Amino acid sequence: MDQRISFVTLAVADLDATRRFYVDGLGWVPELDVPGEVMMFRAGPQLVLSLWARAEFEAEVGALMAGPGVAPVTIAHNVASPDEVDAVLATARAAGSPHVQPGVRRDWGGYTGYFADPDGFRWEVAHNPDPALGAIVLP
Repeated sequence: MDQRISFVTLAVADLDATRRFYVDGLGWVPELDVPGEVMMFRAGPQLVLSLWARAEFEAEVGALMAGPGVAPVTIAHNVASPDEVDAVLATARAAGSPHVQPGVRRDWGGYTGYFADPDGFRWEVAHNPDPALGAIVLP
């Protein structure tokens, strides 16, 4: 198996609310938008973020785990500077994110903050000063 990820698919409760957040709020442009079913965004040269209506997801994949707390996964968006971290977090706040954790300096030398989408999926917005990692994750 090749070492790569092609799709990341998240099951969402309200695809219309998700559309408002990602398209209207964050300014993302879907590659595919099937109302009531799925939206797909190109998230990298060979990576698609798929936001799939929960009922459609469960019909194909199976029942979702449920309970309180945060989903045990984060999606990272790396940027070139701490100022860009703060700008992205401000955009998420203006888009209606239900949770924005301000950027802070981390023990490992980077600067990160978090926001949640309408379903609570956490996005880490990060500046990592390591040039080797920057060569991998920055455009």
